[in-house]
Amino acid sequence: MNLYQLSPELSLCFFAIVVILLDLFIKRKRLLAALSVIGLIISTIFTITLWGEQATAFNRMLVVDEFSLLFKLIFLGVACLIILSSVDYVSRIARYQGEYLALVLLSAVGMMLMAGTGELISIYVALELTGICLYVLAGFLKDPKSSEAGLKYLLLGAVASAVLLYGMAMVFGLTGTTHLGEIASAMPSDGILSSPALLIGVVLLVAGFGFKIACVPFQMWVPDVYEGAPTPVTAYLSVASKAAGFAVILRVFYEALGPLSLDWSVIFAVLAAISMTIGNVVAIAQTNIKRMLGYSSIAQAGYLMMGLATITALGQSGLVFFLVAYAFTNMGAFIAVIAISNKVNSDLISDYTGMARRAPLLALGLTLCLVSLTGIPPTAGFMAKVYIFSAAMQYQLVWLVVIAVINTVVSAYYYLRVVKVMYTGAPASEERVPSSGALRLALSIACLGVLAIGILPGPLLQIAEVAMSALIGVFP
Repeated sequence: MNLYQLSPELSLCFFAIVVILLDLFIKRKRLLAALSVIGLIISTIFTITLWGEQATAFNRMLVVDEFSLLFKLIFLGVACLIILSSVDYVSRIARYQGEYLALVLLSAVGMMLMAGTGELISIYVALELTGICLYVLAGFLKDPKSSEAGLKYLLLGAVASAVLLYGMAMVFGLTGTTHLGEIASAMPSDGILSSPALLIGVVLLVAGFGFKIACVPFQMWVPDVYEGAPTPVTAYLSVASKAAGFAVILRVFYEALGPLSLDWSVIFAVLAAISMTIGNVVAIAQTNIKRMLGYSSIAQAGYLMMGLATITALGQSGLVFFLVAYAFTNMGAFIAVIAISNKVNSDLISDYTGMARRAPLLALGLTLCLVSLTGIPPTAGFMAKVYIFSAAMQYQLVWLVVIAVINTVVSAYYYLRVVKVMYTGAPASEERVPSSGALRLALSIACLGVLAIGILPGPLLQIAEVAMSALIGVFP
């Protein structure tokens, strides 16, 4: 591997440093946002030009393949949408806009490294780089709620990090290596139950990674952190952080623990059922839209874990497909929430009453994304659930599909409740809800992605198959 194959990460690090330095001299902070977007675009170009490469570096610690490159594109795209939608919101933290932008870029670098690592120590270092940036971003507003969110995220994240590290240490102790490929060759042939220490190590890995993807019972941080963190950061946590968690889970469990797939797939199937049920049921009672979307995120993690539980080609590519569809959908929903909450200074669902009259385009975009989260055609969310549910049926997980379908019906109640509030009832004010051109661009991109994937899912599914074949080689 040469330095060019690390150009996406190196270029983004360079722009993060430049943003911090220029923040000392530039008074028009929007120029820093523009520079950050340029850095993300350049990193994206480098990533695209690397498509088709197969290489390793630093004694196989870092890997370049289609799997890592696809996830890098997801992280770069989400970070770009976050920065575009943050232009108005972060004006309230005028003194620290440079630091905010740099932290977003550096956290994206950490996520990119998480997707492209082939060794446990490098996975942990990349995870900590991402986590430290996100801990600071969660408490960035410095008001009581934001400070509480940052502190809770830090403390619980530290515990999850320790649990994950202990699980990695146990796997290393049993196998004598931290390289994922070598771990796979050292796995027992008679299953995980033949080694109680290995079973404990795998459970600890599931717990540590479960915190990253916000699945039950490791979701306790989600409601308070989602509510208290700055809304753009909440969006970033709900999409990019979750995608990074699934990327590293796929890398570790399919590449290193693949021989034990019949054992750990049962764990993910049970966690999937519990997560989607608890997430959807508790979301019904929420009156704050950020908390509602937080519990929705827990439920969506349950649907995503159905792909982990299905050891088939369709399940694996369907999981990656679902992640991309979810990224567009959830980003679109949060971008609309950013614009509306920034104007009304409230996240209560009741304050969205009549919003279709005050901000018809924002209400339409939010409606489309909520419909997609429900899984109604012709949206990306519908096609994602079709693939995931079909994979589970193919793997004979009929009971899990039944639970998922029931939960989809339950989720329609609280998603469509927000739509009903926006389109019925008299608004508290007739004043329009303004939004910047950058935010409108971000919302348009997200909504177009939701529709495009829902109407023409084939190209994305093919890309997902190529990405997964690079990881585990199950496709022809």
